[in-house]
Amino acid sequence: MTSAFVVIAIFVAVLMFPPLYRVVTGPTVFDRIVGASLTGTNGVLLLAVLGFVYERIDMFVDLAIVYALLNFVGIIAAGKYLERRRRSAIK
Repeated sequence: MTSAFVVIAIFVAVLMFPPLYRVVTGPTVFDRIVGASLTGTNGVLLLAVLGFVYERIDMFVDLAIVYALLNFVGIIAAGKYLERRRRSAIK
């Protein structure tokens, strides 16, 4: 059963590369923010799957929840910053 979780963890880790590419080469800042958010979401999923691999799901779920909250707050802060910057550029 653990080998199935290892395969899933590798698959989720591979799925992190396309949004990471969008973060690096995104044509707009909003594409980069969406890519960063998706990378963070995949990171949360990867932490949960690794909890099953190491048979310590309680610890890894706690880490995943904290990482998800930090990801959410970071994306909201970046959005607020860009909104303020756009308003000041219009004035």
